Amino acid sequence: MAQPKKKTALSWLRWLLLLAIPALWCVLSGFGYLEFLENKLLDLRFRARGELEAPVKLVYVDIDNEAIQAYKWPWNHSRFGQVVDALFDHGKVKAVGFDLVFSENSRADFGLKEQNEGRRLFGRSIFRHRNVVLAANYVPGPGLMQAKKEFPWIFDGFTDRNKNDTPEMPGVPIMGPTWGIPGLIDTYKGEARAAPIFADTPGDTFYPLSLRLALIQWGLTTEALKRFPDRMEVRRPDGELVTSIPLLRGQIVESTWFSHWLSPMNLRCSVADLGENLALLESKDPAKQAIGQTFFAQFEDAIVLVGPVDPLLQDLAKTPFDDVPVPQVGFHGNLLKTFISGIYLRRLPDWANYALTFFLTISVVFLALTEGAKGIRFKLLALFVVALYIAAAVGLFSTYHLVLPMSAPLGATIMTSLVAVGWQLIDEQKAKGRIKGMFGTYVSPQLVERMVESGESPQLGGHDAEITAYFSDIQSFSTFSEKLGSGPLVELMNEYLTACTDIVQEEGGTLDKYIGDAVVAMFGAPIAVKDHAYRACVATQRVHQKLGELRDKWKGEGGKWPEIVWEMQTRVGLNTGVCMIGNMGSRTRFNYTMMGDNVNLAARMESGAKSWGAYTMCAEATKQACEQHGGDRVVFRALGRIVVKGRTKPVPIFEIVGLKETLPEGARECIALFEQGLERHYARDWDGAIALFRQSQALEPNQPGKTPDVKTNPSLVYIHITEGYKEEPPPPDWDGVYVMTEK
Repeated sequence: MAQPKKKTALSWLRWLLLLAIPALWCVLSGFGYLEFLENKLLDLRFRARGELEAPVKLVYVDIDNEAIQAYKWPWNHSRFGQVVDALFDHGKVKAVGFDLVFSENSRADFGLKEQNEGRRLFGRSIFRHRNVVLAANYVPGPGLMQAKKEFPWIFDGFTDRNKNDTPEMPGVPIMGPTWGIPGLIDTYKGEARAAPIFADTPGDTFYPLSLRLALIQWGLTTEALKRFPDRMEVRRPDGELVTSIPLLRGQIVESTWFSHWLSPMNLRCSVADLGENLALLESKDPAKQAIGQTFFAQFEDAIVLVGPVDPLLQDLAKTPFDDVPVPQVGFHGNLLKTFISGIYLRRLPDWANYALTFFLTISVVFLALTEGAKGIRFKLLALFVVALYIAAAVGLFSTYHLVLPMSAPLGATIMTSLVAVGWQLIDEQKAKGRIKGMFGTYVSPQLVERMVESGESPQLGGHDAEITAYFSDIQSFSTFSEKLGSGPLVELMNEYLTACTDIVQEEGGTLDKYIGDAVVAMFGAPIAVKDHAYRACVATQRVHQKLGELRDKWKGEGGKWPEIVWEMQTRVGLNTGVCMIGNMGSRTRFNYTMMGDNVNLAARMESGAKSWGAYTMCAEATKQACEQHGGDRVVFRALGRIVVKGRTKPVPIFEIVGLKETLPEGARECIALFEQGLERHYARDWDGAIALFRQSQALEPNQPGKTPDVKTNPSLVYIHITEGYKEEPPPPDWDGVYVMTEK
């Protein structure tokens, strides 16, 4: 029996080494080393999703180059007071947020008295309208002279609010204890992606500018905020949930980006436009007043963000939608839209991200390592699984804003697959070398390549398979040994055996062994082929044809070879059936060979061919299998039924006369007459059979005295047998079977 298959795609040790790769990617992800790559992949998902409609009426009022040129930067604070008055009085806005820190540490070129007066006027405007959010921050911006303050991140150990720094923010008279709302404009790691949701300080808790504006939109105060380790809830006094804000690391909120900065969805105007249209309103011309009123109508019930957009003011950052830096005030606008819409980026817990990384990696690697005939399909399926994961990540983000990890799963999958496939290629090269080493001297290089490409390893140790056994032997070889010295005999046999073996291997056969001058081969193993019988039959005729060419060559070499060499003939026997195939022998020395009754019958076909005057003889199973796959190309002649020595059941036997395209003239007529004679023979019409056999004998391809070393042929053999029966008839129960007494 074949040994159980113990080979696996990779050893356990190798799998442990492979699993270390996704583990490494998980570690890199956990420590934040993949954050840059993950952010870039997130940006691509934003762009694939496209822009979203704004959930709140938001207008940006830009401090742009036009405004700077019109009012000469830096501005006296009274200018901002005029902006606030214009927006509330004429624009009927709901709230105004400033992405500017009006710090007492900042200084302008004009005098202190003028500055203080401007602050007072700005503060009066804020006091009058109330819903004004003023920026506070820990990281100093342009024009601020204070040193950087430490942001109180709770995950960095800033848990004692009494020891935390207070942000830089406006003082009196711009902001008082009950008016002028402070709002943080700090971002996480200085990027326009996420922001702190709160900062605890000794005197107060600070919240983002965008959240402060959202509370005004909802008509709520900070009393509506409820903090939890993983979220912050906003609830109305009656307990109704307004929104639940998911938090990263207990303190960070991510912004959902809605559009490009220059998108038509963003309503924008310049501070200069405010000034111009305010002048139109103050004009006595009704037409101009109408223009001013139309301009300010766009602000009704809107939330306004005032911020610097000119590059010289150095408040720019890249966004998921914008490849070049754009004004960072857009981040606060998108964060405001995030709060109002309730569309938050959702992320899986870390353990789920790690599980996804391992699951995708193991699934793809298993598919990529599949060998055999289905290997290509499974490798394509592995690519499909990767593509499906990418599509799922994009689809879930676009539909639900669920952020599946991509850098760690894809990086781990690709790297592990490359390493695993590399190992597999090394193993395949080693296996190919072993197969070539094991079978290279037995089978053709083409068959070895097929064995390697098919992924079917030969089943060593013995297994049953249907094959066609091939036996050939040189006629009267003992005479050659007598007349040739050892040196010439070796030279002759090497040339003969090389020619025979080449033909056998070219037809897909496998060399079993040489036994002196005999060639033993099999067709249909170690790689199964359906037409093994047809290939074997064709090989026999090619061997006879090649031997004829060798005879002419040896004769042409003059006195080098005796006449017996010029007349060399070989006999071949074939049989098709189930045999035992495999490596057989001792533990230290074995041979890939065949065994079984059908092999013995093939040997009897070779030795028995001499008795019937044939040079290629096969059993009925070979003829039927050959005709099934080769049609009528191989021409057979029935020789009757025999019982070979060592068996009790009769076997129909056939001579392979030749191939259709090379059949000698008169051969088909010879076969027809012979088979008619055989029918007369079985009918005990001895005279009729002899007459027909004499007619076929005249047309035999092999004629004694004409064909080299031919002493008889099937017609002559049956003439002799029939004449014997005529003189001494067989018993009444004779069924036409001839019992052979020799092997």
